Amino acid sequence: MKNFFTKIAKSFRAGEKGFTLIELLIVIVILGVLAAAIIPNLSKFVGSGNVGAANAELASVRTAVGAYEADHAGLFPCATQPTGAGAANDQLVDHTLIEGATGYVQGTLKGLYKIDNTGVVCQATIGTWPTTIVFANTAGIGLQWVKGTGVNGTYTP
Repeated sequence: MKNFFTKIAKSFRAGEKGFTLIELLIVIVILGVLAAAIIPNLSKFVGSGNVGAANAELASVRTAVGAYEADHAGLFPCATQPTGAGAANDQLVDHTLIEGATGYVQGTLKGLYKIDNTGVVCQATIGTWPTTIVFANTAGIGLQWVKGTGVNGTYTP
């Protein structure tokens, strides 16, 4: 084994001692081209991951509202319950009732949700979700978080 390493050491002393500047520059250019192709595609994955996580949270809220209603004789986890003829049809979900250890959703919700007087999530705002996702009514799917672009939100599920 010692002879093997000795031959390798002698070959370096006898011949080239490393890469030339041109070879190093070619490698750097190739790495730059690969990075330019890969980095924009990574942002697509991050955006679709946020949309998926937001929709999973929305499903948890829907389940939590149903569980709360079942446990509280038909009341919904709202900040105030609609009463009387002129009552608002949607109420802000009271996070203290459905989040945390005593609540129906584990963890902290990133979005801010409203439910109507039948317990259906009818509206949501991004809260701490990235501004690249929006809450929309998508044909055939219903209310969900989607990736949005532009000021008015061009929806692309």
